[in-house]
Parts: sequence; structure tokens; C-alpha cells
Amino acid sequence: MKTRTARLALVAMLALAGAGCGPVTLPDSPSAPASGAGGGGDAAKQLSRLTVASSGSMRGYSRDRFPHWRSTGRNCDVRDSVLKRDGKEVKLSGCNVVGGRWTSPYDGRSFSDPKDMDIDHMVPLANAWRSGAVSWTDDKRGDFANDLTRPQLAAVSLTSNRAKGDQDPSQWKPPNRDYWCRYAQDWITVKSYWKLTVTSAEKAALTDMLRTC
Repeated sequence: MKTRTARLALVAMLALAGAGCGPVTLPDSPSAPASGAGGGGDAAKQLSRLTVASSGSMRGYSRDRFPHWRSTGRNCDVRDSVLKRDGKEVKLSGCNVVGGRWTSPYDGRSFSDPKDMDIDHMVPLANAWRSGAVSWTDDKRGDFANDLTRPQLAAVSLTSNRAKGDQDPSQWKPPNRDYWCRYAQDWITVKSYWKLTVTSAEKAALTDMLRTC
């Protein structure tokens, strides 16, 4: 009797899946990149392998040396892609994001107007310049500024993004302390992949933040 019941349950599940009742993935909505650092221990290992160096000069820096936002097709650009990825109930006009719901991870504030959101570079462009990007080509800097694969881009509130500026974790941390672990992991993931340096103060701050994991 139990075997027959189990078979009937399996048939019902397959029928529901065939009828389209299973999970549906919407097209053109890339999922949020996972923090490549894993747990705090893994991130700490990555951090230990980063080169510690003094912050470099800002001479020659310009945001134009990091071309963004790149087109992602059909009148979309990287900003639209991040807003679609990080939002819920996103509304489009053509390919442009015109509405939805977003929660800024840095301060926990919620918004329904995409104009209230900034797309933050986890490792700011100016910080990248001072920690190694000065020697890159503009094409490579463009790859960095539009990186949707690593956790380099996130939709956050205008106020938190402006408060952060180009500061590293020794100078600014998200007001939302519950996000410190993820923030440190993501910062380390980006710097590790792009082989950027950290200052001693930056490394110490990241180590402290990983203790919240």
C-alpha cells in the first residue's frame, strides 16, 4: 500500500512539472553573483594572499578611464541589468527599468523608484586606480567597471553610495552591521580576482569585519 501511494505521489509531481507548475526563471535577469569568498575562513585565506602596499597616487585618474555603463543589448546597459537582478516586481519600458522594489543592503532602506538607486562598485574605481588599476589598459578598466560576474556591482541607496565614495573598509563600513560579513567577503573576492593590493589599515578592517561571519 505504501509503495502504491508513493508511486501515485510521484506521478502527481511529474504531472505538475509537465503542466508548468515548477519554478520559472525569467529571461534576461542574471542572478546575483555569489560571494566567491565562501565562509569567513575562506575569505581570510584569500585576504592573507593579497599584497599589502601603500595607497598609490591619484595622478591621471578619471572615471572616464573606466568606461561604463556598457550595452547589454536591446537598449539595455549594465545599470539596467543590475537593477533587474537586484530588484523584485521590476517594471520595464522597453528594456529600461522604470519601477520595482529594491532594498539597499548597505542601510536596509527600501525603494520603489529606480532613480533613488545607485549602482555601487564594491571596490570603487578610484580605489582600484590607487591599488593597481593605474597600470591597466582602458579596456581592462572597462571590464572591471562593468563586471557582472564577480560581486562588484550592487543596487544601493543614493545616500549610502555617496557616503561611501571611494573609501575602503578602514574608512567606511555599511551602516547595516548585519551586512559586514558579506561586504568584507565581496570586497576580498573582487580584489583577489583583479589582483589589486590592500593597505595595512584596509586589511585590518577586513579582518575585523570577517569576525562577524
